[in-house]
Amino acid sequence: FNTCCIRDNAERKALGNITWLKEIKRVRPHMLIGVCGCMMQQQGMAEKILAQYPFVDIAFGTGNFYRLGEFLLEAIDTGSRVIRVSDDDSTLFEGTPISRMADHKAYVAIMHGCNNYCTYCIVPYVRGRERSRKADDIVREVACLQQSGVKEITLLGQNVNSFGTDTGDTTFPKLLRRLEGTGISRIRFITSHPKDLSDALIEEMARNKAICPHMHLPVQSGSDRILRAMNRRYTAEEYLRKVHLLRQAWPDIGLTTDFIVAFPGETEADFEDTLSLVRSVRYDSAFTFIFSPRAGTRAATLPGRIDPDVATGRIERLIAEQEAMTADILAGMKGACAHVLVDGVSRRRSTQLTGKSERNLSVNFTGDKSLVGSIVPVIIEGAGSNTLRGKMKGDAT
Repeated sequence: FNTCCIRDNAERKALGNITWLKEIKRVRPHMLIGVCGCMMQQQGMAEKILAQYPFVDIAFGTGNFYRLGEFLLEAIDTGSRVIRVSDDDSTLFEGTPISRMADHKAYVAIMHGCNNYCTYCIVPYVRGRERSRKADDIVREVACLQQSGVKEITLLGQNVNSFGTDTGDTTFPKLLRRLEGTGISRIRFITSHPKDLSDALIEEMARNKAICPHMHLPVQSGSDRILRAMNRRYTAEEYLRKVHLLRQAWPDIGLTTDFIVAFPGETEADFEDTLSLVRSVRYDSAFTFIFSPRAGTRAATLPGRIDPDVATGRIERLIAEQEAMTADILAGMKGACAHVLVDGVSRRRSTQLTGKSERNLSVNFTGDKSLVGSIVPVIIEGAGSNTLRGKMKGDAT
């Protein structure tokens, strides 16, 4: 299990799944069970695994991913448990063989760690400080992916906007320009911290033909008071100014975001500020969460916890607001032409294909499964609650 510990629910789910394997281990005693990822980097978690999950064979942290083969061999050869969690997560390793599930899309990590210390987030404590890969290594990896038939890459980092600031190697806009030169058809990236969204990046997004017209720009709240309590280091006005610059440079860009509802001390007025921001920005969609305290973060000790019924009521109102916005945006796309990278056959209809448009919207249309992995022009004919329907036009690429 490769684990996440950003939210308490994810951690509890991972531990529940690990517990479930105990019975399978009894039937298949030679099966190896391994646990890795962010959860293992938490203080005391390795000791917990040792004490409470004796059927786990291998446990290691984020800084030791590249040693998985070594750990497997040690567990097989010795029959003993292998627990490796390093406090030093500062080294980046290149050249590790990677097997990817899909042959037309790929994720490429360009940096690890985070320097922002938002008060609700455990990531900086378990993943360490920001560490950027060398631009040459990233360009080389993407060039190999393009040559192997990959059409779309998604660049990954806790805050891609600050890529290169720790090394002085290059900047994120300059990296994007170099990646365009590899011939890759599509470039996406997540996640962008609003405080570090530069004019240079906006200009490069509008200029670069490979970058898809979509940005995930987490705002978390529309209240300046709550944003300060979250240590986000921008105001709602500053966020809206950057949204304006994005849309001025690229009118068709689609924006998505994250919201945390019921942060400690959030008043009804604070929540109304969030609703107001949603109406101003008009997001394509939003990921919404009720505040979940994480042990070890500052927010976990803040007073002013919101009553669960109030929190549920607020998130339901926010979801309803955003769903209405999404429906309106999708309905307005009727007649437009979207270029869809086909992911596969629709789960609902075997005669239809499904994929993502440049704007990262799901599109369903009738077509043959031989088109999977191709980019297909589709005329939008209608919309569901969160997907588009269309008809193929012209030839695939």
